[in-house]
Amino acid sequence: MDERKDVLSWDEYFMGLAHLSALRSKDPNTQVGAAIVDENHRVVSVGYNGMPKGCDDKVFPWAREGKLLDTKYAFVVHAELNAILNSKWPVAGCTLYVSLFPCNECAKAIIQSGIRRIVYESDKYADSETTRASKQMLKAAGVELKQLDTKIILSVTKEPNPEYNEKKA
Repeated sequence: MDERKDVLSWDEYFMGLAHLSALRSKDPNTQVGAAIVDENHRVVSVGYNGMPKGCDDKVFPWAREGKLLDTKYAFVVHAELNAILNSKWPVAGCTLYVSLFPCNECAKAIIQSGIRRIVYESDKYADSETTRASKQMLKAAGVELKQLDTKIILSVTKEPNPEYNEKKA
């Protein structure tokens, strides 16, 4: 029997999990997901960008422009920070998979938590000052940065599962 040639690498697999997590985000513009994985390829935590617990997604703003308190920027917790905060186990020594390169605020949390490696997909804000600050801090702290050379695309279609309906009958 021939071995499959199109098997996902570990980095692709866990980036897929980050993308799946991003599908939980209520942000109408930018959905970001993150997965934290230990050295044995075990998932330690996941997260996505969203409002803090107890803050109703329908009450707080999702706008990108306007006064600070009229935009999402004062309120949204980024996927990376959510994944760190959601973990039941220490994340020191782990790898963070994230669909969008971390901002400077998330970089601080990543460094302080002891994450040693970041695999990211998009770097669309590479020229921004916050991303440049993030890269400067992460490199100074010895965090390995790797941009995934493959774009992971998930296709999710919600439709009734006929097997489910057969079991209920």
